[in-house]
Amino acid sequence: MNLTEKQKEVLKLVCLGLSNKEIADTLYVSSFTSKAHVGAILRRLNVKNRSRAAYLAGKNNLI
Repeated sequence: MNLTEKQKEVLKLVCLGLSNKEIADTLYVSSFTSKAHVGAILRRLNVKNRSRAAYLAGKNNLI
């Protein structure tokens, strides 16, 4: 479950409950880019949704 530094940064924001648009605004990227990062995180963690990714992040100290 190795994540890039950018993915860890995005995952932290997901754990805070931010939407893709809010993540994009926070990181000064497009909504498309934030959505791509979230999708990559979900695939890397082999989960289907953001809440499961947040759960795994907390359980496995990923962030």
